[in-house]
Amino acid sequence: MTTTNTGILNLHPDRNLGMELVRATEAAAIRAVPFIGHGDKNAADKAAVDAMRAFLATVNFDGVIVIGEGEKDEAPMLFNGEHVGNGRGPACDIAVDPIDGTSLTAAGRQNAVSVIAVSDRGTMLDASSVFYMNKIVTGPAGIGVVDIRKPIGENIRALAKAMGKDVGDIRVAVLDRPRHEGLIQEIRDAGAGTRLLLDGDVAGGINAARYESRIDMCVGIGGSPEGVVTACAIKALGGMIQTVLAPKDDEEKQKGLDAGLKFDYVYDQDTLVTSDNTFFVATGVTDGGLVEGVRRKGPIIRTDSIILRGRSGTIRRVQADYRADRWLES
Repeated sequence: MTTTNTGILNLHPDRNLGMELVRATEAAAIRAVPFIGHGDKNAADKAAVDAMRAFLATVNFDGVIVIGEGEKDEAPMLFNGEHVGNGRGPACDIAVDPIDGTSLTAAGRQNAVSVIAVSDRGTMLDASSVFYMNKIVTGPAGIGVVDIRKPIGENIRALAKAMGKDVGDIRVAVLDRPRHEGLIQEIRDAGAGTRLLLDGDVAGGINAARYESRIDMCVGIGGSPEGVVTACAIKALGGMIQTVLAPKDDEEKQKGLDAGLKFDYVYDQDTLVTSDNTFFVATGVTDGGLVEGVRRKGPIIRTDSIILRGRSGTIRRVQADYRADRWLES
């Protein structure tokens, strides 16, 4: 067999890189546990970053972080442009969030997760110059039905019809932020119910696209990096995501234009990530609708993870038990 260094699956056709990457999200989640509910989100984040970086160094790939936590001079963050992996495998773009929901972790609230997303080198949109984007995410029923440029009420009614549901049974996830007060009211005026998220719109978007979820749609303005990460997951779930960049001011918009980004333009899953060769891996830090949080059960530490593979459309649930004494000693 001829091997190349141009794609995740070209190295070994049946290799699931996600099964290697999950070790890094598991480690990050476990290391964050002592900080749950203790009010120090920076300490939780640092512990998760250090653990994730150490495990990523062992993975057989040549990864470059496109979406990280900051620039190189902000170490110990996993910074944009940092090379990870042992350099001996496929060339990949990497998006990392050692804890998506540091504030949730610090407060002891639900839905904090550790996340890694991967695609072929050069296929992940670098939207780091514009911090926010407006998003709408649904499952497969929303494809060709929902349009981010239309009023939210119209989209809710169209999705309800496509799903064979009453409008009153539609549930829409939205980040609970002052900027969304009008949007939340419009959703309720349309007759749908809301699921307000304290943080973590990656999990909200994935749940909107996931089969048998209690959420039908996720909308609102959130982080641009999270939008790209969500797109990697949507590739496996068969749903849809549409986004429009939402610059805070003219200066940020100009930075985006200088970086080659498009405004008044709808980015979807195929323009946020141009390859179908994607992996999305998440491990629960605290309990949530996507995965359970880390649990101590006597002599073991148990983690709950999800691995989504874009090309095969595979969704794997992974539960791992670690000997607690090994982690307490290390």
